Amino acid sequence: MTPADLLTRLVGTPSVSGEEGPIADFVQNLAASRGFDVHRQGHNLWFSFGSKGGARLLLNSHLDTVPPCAGWGSDPFTPVWHGTRLQGLGANDAKGCAAAILLAAFDLAGQDLPGEVVVALTAEEETGGQGIATILDQLGPLDAAVVGEPTGLRICAAQRGMLLLKCTARGQSGHVANAQMLGAENAIHKAARDIARVAAMDFAPHPLLGAQKAQVTQISGGLRRNQVPDACEFFVDLRTGPDQDHDALAADFRGLLESEVVVHSGRYLPKGTDPAHPIVRAALQAAGKAGPVGSGTTSDWAFLGDLPAVKAGPGDTFRSHRPDEYLTLPELDAGAAFYAALVPAFFKLRAAAEAR
Repeated sequence: MTPADLLTRLVGTPSVSGEEGPIADFVQNLAASRGFDVHRQGHNLWFSFGSKGGARLLLNSHLDTVPPCAGWGSDPFTPVWHGTRLQGLGANDAKGCAAAILLAAFDLAGQDLPGEVVVALTAEEETGGQGIATILDQLGPLDAAVVGEPTGLRICAAQRGMLLLKCTARGQSGHVANAQMLGAENAIHKAARDIARVAAMDFAPHPLLGAQKAQVTQISGGLRRNQVPDACEFFVDLRTGPDQDHDALAADFRGLLESEVVVHSGRYLPKGTDPAHPIVRAALQAAGKAGPVGSGTTSDWAFLGDLPAVKAGPGDTFRSHRPDEYLTLPELDAGAAFYAALVPAFFKLRAAAEAR
């Protein structure tokens, strides 16, 4: 099976998040036919190769996609080649990465590696569901990881997390005509004051991720046009950096705002890896890059705990979740070569670091 054939089969097998059964079947059968002992839980697959007893490196990407959006010029579930460009849902995010990892594994499996590679192709990354987090404890101890996402083979050594806060301003209801005499407190006015405070907040920039602002993304309040509202709810979305603690940030918001503040979601934790770590250096070497960058998007890296990791893969993040998503064959070839070069580089650099 050629790289183009593999990508075509992956893209041509629909796998909207939660419905990855057919693509998991295909990948499982393909890997088994190449001699790998494939493990499966739900729609999550993993296998390993190399020398046991040495360092263990995880190569991970996801098999699921978002549902197709409006605006596609062709059937999003039917892969179409335009020269060297394959158009289809998931081609860029992240079936190109999954294909490149598989191709690298097929190439590396016959080599004498001083460590072990664990390949995990998982489900529900797009919905934060039953994916890598559910099988991590079954993969055994790991020393580092590479998360396959479309980064243009730029090496992301930092990734933003997401802190979502639900804020509720409380007031006192009353007839609008009597509001001043009653001293009724308008919850929307209180929320507006807090929203202005959120907009004015500043956070220290991160070396790789830069600065960020908290964003109010939803607001609702009031029952009738002639009634002073007694409640107004709004949500704050803050994309966090590795130097920020979600609990401490939530406490800061509670101290600043008049509204009640609760954490609606904080499970997507920010991540960062020391640029001097062997996994970062190996990835930079394999990609021919001078230094790492940061990534504003989340990924399954958020669920890898303290495991040193980078995020990198073929494709372009700005094509993701958009109509007419595509990946080119040269990008796929470069991605496979990148993963294949990264593995021995990591084992070599890690051994050198331990020998010091």
